Parts: sequence; C-alpha cells; structure tokens
Amino acid sequence: LGRAQLDATASPFGWYVGADRRDPDRHQLVLSLGGIGLPDRDYYLLDTEQYQTVRAEYVAHIERMLGFAGIDNAAEKATAVLALETAIAENLWPRADRRNRDLTFNPMSYEDFVAQYPGLDWDAYWRAAGIDTVTDLNVSYPSAMAPVIALLDSIPIEDWVSYMSYQHISNLAGVLSQEIDNENFHFYSTVLRGVPEQRERWERGVERVGALNGLGEAVGQIYVQKHFPESAKLQMQTLVENLRAALKDSIDSLDWMGEETKVEARLKLESFRPKIAYPDEWKDLSAIEISRDDLFANARSVREFNYLDEISRLGQPTNREEWGMTPQTVNAYYNSSFNEIVFPAGILQPPFFDPAADMAVNYGGIGAVIGHEMGHGFDDQGSKSDYQGIQRNWWTDEDRKNFEKLTTALAAQYDKFEPVPGYFVDGNFTLGENIGDVGGLSLAYRAYKHALGGEEAPVIDGLTGDQRFFLSWAQVWQRKYREDALIQRLTSDPHSPSEFRVNGVVRNFDEWYEAFDVKPEDALYLAPEDRVRIW
Repeated sequence: LGRAQLDATASPFGWYVGADRRDPDRHQLVLSLGGIGLPDRDYYLLDTEQYQTVRAEYVAHIERMLGFAGIDNAAEKATAVLALETAIAENLWPRADRRNRDLTFNPMSYEDFVAQYPGLDWDAYWRAAGIDTVTDLNVSYPSAMAPVIALLDSIPIEDWVSYMSYQHISNLAGVLSQEIDNENFHFYSTVLRGVPEQRERWERGVERVGALNGLGEAVGQIYVQKHFPESAKLQMQTLVENLRAALKDSIDSLDWMGEETKVEARLKLESFRPKIAYPDEWKDLSAIEISRDDLFANARSVREFNYLDEISRLGQPTNREEWGMTPQTVNAYYNSSFNEIVFPAGILQPPFFDPAADMAVNYGGIGAVIGHEMGHGFDDQGSKSDYQGIQRNWWTDEDRKNFEKLTTALAAQYDKFEPVPGYFVDGNFTLGENIGDVGGLSLAYRAYKHALGGEEAPVIDGLTGDQRFFLSWAQVWQRKYREDALIQRLTSDPHSPSEFRVNGVVRNFDEWYEAFDVKPEDALYLAPEDRVRIW
C-alpha cells in the first residue's frame, strides 16, 4: 500500500505534499482517500440504467485486462475487484463535501493520527513510501478513515492483490501492449465518454511528453520560444491590473459587505500575485534518464523523478516560483495557498485573447477569465483564506451570512439545469466555478466600461460593444458533448457544462437584457428580483 503511488497502482489511501494551510511557507503531508476505477462514487452506488450498464461493462473490462496480463481466474477476480471498489465508494464523501475547505482541513500531529486510526502499521506504510519521518499531517476525510481501514481486515488479501494488479495494469496501459492499450481506451473513452476511436499515436505521444507530470516544462520552454510573443505578456499585464481595479471598485461599492470585511478583502486583492505566460525559473529535469527505444523505462524514470521530488519537499519551505500548469496549457488557475492567479501562455490566444481584436472581444474573453480567477479568491471556498494564503475566517458573521444568501440563490439556479434527461447540474458542487463565472464576467464588464473612458464603443459588423462583449464570452465556451461524457462531467467536474457557463451566467446581467432586447417571453429571461450579482 505504501508503494502504490510509486509503483503506479492504487490503494484507498492517497497522499501528496502541499502547502500547510496554517502556514503556506511550509510543506505538509496531506492524506486523502480514493482508489476507485470509476469516475465517482455515484457510479457504484446509484442504480440508474446508465450506471448499471457501466458497472457490467467495468467487470468485463477488468476481466479482459487481467486476462491480457496472464492472470488466472480473471472473471472471478474482476467481480471481486468491483465489490472491493464498491466497499471503498460507500465510505467516500459526497462530491460537494470533498471541495469544502473547512471539512477537509483536519491537521493533527503524527502521534494523534496513529492513535486515532489504528488497524494499519502507519510507520511501515510511510517507510514503504520512502518517507522516513512524519511529524504532522492533514487528514482530508477523517470520518471515512476508520471504516476504510477496516476493509483491510474484512476483505480477503487475495481480493486486494487482484484490485492492485488491475489498477497497476490500468495505470500503465498506455505504455504496455497494444491489446491492453486498446482495451483501456475502449472502456475509459468509448464506454464512459462515447469516444469512438483513439487519436493518432503521435498525438498521444505529444500529450504524454508535454504533460505536467511528464516533460511539460521542457516542452513549455520550446513552445514559448517559438510561439509566444512577449508583447502579449505586456498586454496581459495591463488587463490584469485593469481587472484588479474593477474588483476594488466593486468591493468599495458593495452594499452587502461591511467595512471591516472590506478592509480584509482589499488587502487580499492588493496581495494577488499574477503569473503570466511562463515561469521565471524553469524546473531542472536533467536528472531524468531518457532512452530513445524504451517507452516503459522512460515512463518509469519520469514517475520516479516526480515521486522523489515530491517527498523531498517535506521539511523544506515552499517554492512560490513553481507553476501548477505548463506554459502550453490552455487553462488558468487560482492558488489559494499562495494567493496567486496564473495564466499560461497557451490560453493567451484566440478565442480567449487576440492582440489585434477590439477591446470588447478581449474583455469578454480573457478579461472574464482573469475576473473568474480573481473571483476564486472570494468564492465560497477561496474566501476562507486570507491575503497570505492562511486558512482563517476574516469575515464578520453578518457579511458571511449575506454572502451565503446570494450564493444559495445562485446554486438554486444551477440545480434546475438538466443537460441530459434525469441528470441535473449540482449547484453546490459547481458553486465555486459558477461564482467565478458570474463574478468574472461582471468584473470584466466593469473594466471594459472603464477602458472606454466614457466614450461610446464603435459598432462593428452591426454589433454594439456590449453585444460583442457578451458574444465573446459565448464563443469562448462553444463545445459539443457526447451524452456519456456529459453524464461523467456532471458527477466529476466542478465546472458546469459549457451551455450553462454562458446562458446560466448572462441571464443574471441587466446589461445583457438591454444589449439584446431580451423580453419576459424569451426562454432565458429571469425576473429582476431573481438575478444574482455578487461582485
């Protein structure tokens, strides 16, 4: 169990080394639970026709994978693996609770941890993991620990061997035989997400090499040199500061937040650290041994490098110069521990950002993304950390109550969205991202109007500035889903489906109604008293 992560298999216990939420300048061991092969606990516990079909397919898939590896009695062992994973899933927390920073913050000394969770030789576990000394750790899901530990005794050791054997084969499928790789794709992509065929082999190779846990920063250096103009970074810096100013104006004008909380909010905003395009310090990957003719050995070499790098952080100060994404990634993130907003070079291109586009398009695209990431610092979970990244309550009780009244109303809006018959958006699970979307677009609109300096925006191609602003936001999220993939997303992704990242957001904006002359009889119309604007 202790070597599961190093050996590319799975166990119910997962861990990582992250910033201590009480002191973000130090590293802390964080212990989590998981180890299931399906996307979410719902796939094991709910008896919809869809999930029953997936479970039957999963058992058949496990049987084939074990058979390809030459393991006897594969059918019997596959059934045992599903039963074991179901037992784990029964103890996993609901997804909305898993993102709650209060519930998942349970720091304790190692002595208290060992005393509180007997049933496993934890000293031997950490030694097997290569960790000699544990002084303290954060237990993410404390109420689930004891019942999961009890499974080690109640489930036969033979079933644990079958489970870890399957997980090992599955995790390494991409570097094993063609039949194993094809079978892994069939289940995880075709059955679960409806994808009919694999991408070309060279595309998969590029993805593996360029991944964050691959050689991503080395690829990123080349990407930046060849494809990223420095002028885009300068434009982005200006946009970030304009959005920062818009959020300050918003905080100053809020009628639901008192001055005591506003002082802390302004301090947090002023302390936001933007990272744009690429790291100032590149990660040294020279210790990784790479062979031109041994993919399996290369994958193992990279995995061991990353693993040893992670455990070496224990006892060391955190490095605020590190990035959690590669430069070529089309994404962005907010890191609450460091109070930083990060925008890789990959997202600084159309449709998000175009140096040649007019202001309305860029503010409706990348401007709203900037506002979204800033908004995470003040969403239902990010708001629980202060300007230094320390998890503490800096809100007055009244202001928190006012905030939660608004967020409850927003969650209720999203709970009603039904992208697939019988499958709804989970308003609480997606709340943080929905706050980011609604708040981010609001801040981007405010910044856009300020950038116009009181002038009227030009009409371009028959569209006003406001129309182009909202259309830019819509174009950013154009996407077509397969139904199976959408169902999986609803249970495992805290982002709402793209349709609702657009239509679920703009219907809360008075300016959108005015821009497109939306009337009460129109499908997206929301009565003024039901519209939610937080920032």
